[in-house]
Amino acid sequence: MPRDNADMEVLLANPRGFCAGVERAIEIVERALKLHGAPIYVRHEIVHNKFVVADLRARGAVFVDELEEVPSGATVIFSAHGVAKAVRAEAEGRGLRVFDATCPLVTKVHVEVAKMLRSGFEIVMIGHRGHPEAEGTMGQAETGIHLVETVEDVARLAVGNPEALAYVTQTTLSVDDAAKVIAALKARFPSIRGPKQDDICYATQNRQDAVKFMAPQCDLVLVVGSPNSSNSNRLREVAEHMGAETYLVDSADDLRPEWLEGKRRVGITAGASAPEVLVNQLIERLSELGARRVRALEGAAESVVFALPRGLA
Repeated sequence: MPRDNADMEVLLANPRGFCAGVERAIEIVERALKLHGAPIYVRHEIVHNKFVVADLRARGAVFVDELEEVPSGATVIFSAHGVAKAVRAEAEGRGLRVFDATCPLVTKVHVEVAKMLRSGFEIVMIGHRGHPEAEGTMGQAETGIHLVETVEDVARLAVGNPEALAYVTQTTLSVDDAAKVIAALKARFPSIRGPKQDDICYATQNRQDAVKFMAPQCDLVLVVGSPNSSNSNRLREVAEHMGAETYLVDSADDLRPEWLEGKRRVGITAGASAPEVLVNQLIERLSELGARRVRALEGAAESVVFALPRGLA
């Protein structure tokens, strides 16, 4: 045991880990496998976590990039990130059995987009280019929707009618970064209209708030999550902005002992797609490296539960 780690304490952010949308998406795949048997096809990773995807793959889930990889007559599940209208139409046209694991909070954004378009608004989508959720939301319309990621993108944005403009956001953005982009949009387009309720989901907000509370108390923050997880990366950025040395780790295997040298207090959080078993394994590894105390911090209580699709409930 490294002598200088002997008094190390571990703080656990609260809340952390799975959100209601992720729990629902995983349960949809599990129930589909149980009811219909393997293989069950899933378009894109059901959630962005290497451990979760590997576990479901071992149980008979087949992850594909496009529907053309799904055999006729098969069962396909849409990931929690949502899909474009064209994907739904393709699945229906091919007669595939579909279970939709789109997070209801993402569906809420899709409904907002449809209402805004019917009301004659051009739409600005604040999101990360190439992310499945952003692609799914952009795909709710063939025209009339623009993607921006940064304040600089807002400065370059060309729209048809600044007086008939609205915005929506990806649900997993940094709350602070999104606020800056929204402020830039409002400064440039004073008439722009936003959603009735914030699009950034409750779980994203709660986990970022928990990190803001925890990070100033820590010498080091470890975020459990996969590199392609948007919300996990946002947690890493939030901790870094609070001045904490921070690393994103997929599992305890990614932990480097040299990160702990001279550290007295290590904070742990987990992205909304990261299971608690990975947090527990990381705690065990820290204990092997000298941690002697683990303390869970107080935080917002979460009681949200989303219903399963018909046919699986």
